[in-house]
Amino acid sequence: MVRRTGYRAFDFERADERAAMGNLLGAIVVRDRELDPREPPVMLSALVNYLTNNDAGPGFYQFAKDLHLLPTNASKDEQVAFWIRQVNLLQERHGASSA
Repeated sequence: MVRRTGYRAFDFERADERAAMGNLLGAIVVRDRELDPREPPVMLSALVNYLTNNDAGPGFYQFAKDLHLLPTNASKDEQVAFWIRQVNLLQERHGASSA
């Protein structure tokens, strides 16, 4: 984003900037769902890994719960399975082979 926009990078050491990134990703998900409301719904933010993990972050899972895409009491295994399904759906819909 820095290269494309010319703005400074987010400082993920700061809680307010982590929250700002979460808000930005949430807005992207909402807008994408408005533009492409197909079923099953997808969360474009599934492509973003949480800091140094090979996984989505807690904000992704909470937002999925807020959108009623994931049960509020989902286990860690259920969360990871949901994330993997989301990534696979995104690949099916937007991958190079779908162009």
